[in-house]
Amino acid sequence: MPKLPFAHIVTVLRHRNYRIYIAGNALSMIGLWTQRVAVGWLAWELTRSGAWLGAVAFADLCPSIIVGPFAGVLADRIDRIKIMYVAQTLSMLQALALSVLAVSGIITIGMLLALVLLNGVITGMNQPARLAVVSSLVPRANLSTAVALNSIAFNLARFIGPAVAGALIVGVGVGAAFAVNAASFLAFLIALARIRLPAGAKPVRPDVRRGVLADIAQGLRYVCTHPGIGPLLALSVATGMGLRCFVELLPGFAADVFGHGAGGLAALASSIGVGAVAGGLWVAQRGTAPGLARLALIHSLFTVLAVLAFAATDVFWVGLAGAAAAGVFMSVSGIAAQTIVQMAADPAMRGRTLSVYGLIMRAAPAAGALLLGLASEVAGLRLPLVLSAIACLLVWRRVWRVREAIDAALAEPAHAP
Repeated sequence: MPKLPFAHIVTVLRHRNYRIYIAGNALSMIGLWTQRVAVGWLAWELTRSGAWLGAVAFADLCPSIIVGPFAGVLADRIDRIKIMYVAQTLSMLQALALSVLAVSGIITIGMLLALVLLNGVITGMNQPARLAVVSSLVPRANLSTAVALNSIAFNLARFIGPAVAGALIVGVGVGAAFAVNAASFLAFLIALARIRLPAGAKPVRPDVRRGVLADIAQGLRYVCTHPGIGPLLALSVATGMGLRCFVELLPGFAADVFGHGAGGLAALASSIGVGAVAGGLWVAQRGTAPGLARLALIHSLFTVLAVLAFAATDVFWVGLAGAAAAGVFMSVSGIAAQTIVQMAADPAMRGRTLSVYGLIMRAAPAAGALLLGLASEVAGLRLPLVLSAIACLLVWRRVWRVREAIDAALAEPAHAP
């Protein structure tokens, strides 16, 4: 008998630990996106500069470059739930500080940049544990659906959060958006306190342990030399810098390209979220089926085309359609890539491997946003984005040529060197 639609989703939600995790995580993500939109809008109001928008995005995402590898080692050694609990508490305090400074009216671009940088460090320490813990919450057969549901939660928040942020910024003030984010962390902290992982799901402490730097080097060598994971993550670097970074520049596009204010920004960000939710639902109902590598590659190509369409117009409704399409394709390619990394990595290397993946997902868009923001001061926002999308197309073509070798490598059992 054929499975009912979304049967994979129902199966995953029957697992108690995952059900608790996804509920708390979803509320926390709404707060995160409320704050991200508020930070971008506040930076634009304070400076009216695309370069500052890129700098703030870089400050939020770039610390992963430094702390991510160390965080990956921690995620392979320490209880991942405890790491997440500490990180969420610190991020809540950062959001409270932003709210107080914004409401008082004394915040400057320097203060904003410093607090965003601090949260970038906290998030960089948290992300490998947050990614790696998913494989401990569900059986391997349900992993693709679990990753997809995480993406759906993230992107539903991308739809809801900007709407909340827009309403709060217009009706109350930007400080209220930061306060909402601080409150949302409580839900996730309560959820984390209720999760009970079996002993076998926790990181195994080796009897003979290398130093931290040696562990980092081992993890980087494992990722770079893996014939399946390596090429896919190389493509992720290119698409992160050249395509995904356009999300960080939406305030500038909303105001200068499309001639809309905070409402236009919220609509653009929400359209990406709606598209990404649709893509996530499709992958979730698909389950852990063969062909994930090709799925990631094909939808990376579609992402290039969607971003080109977005950058090529100054008509708002066409931009909304391009942003929504980009959301669909970024979601599918990202879920497929993360599932591949989760499944192909050796369990003893999973934290470090996912730290590299998480570093790419955060730092590559940050670097791209900084570069495109600086270029926008000379050439505007649209032309640099078009050129970066074309560069991504060249990288995609190179990776597509070795797709058969990638498939063969991913079919082999995972092992650490």
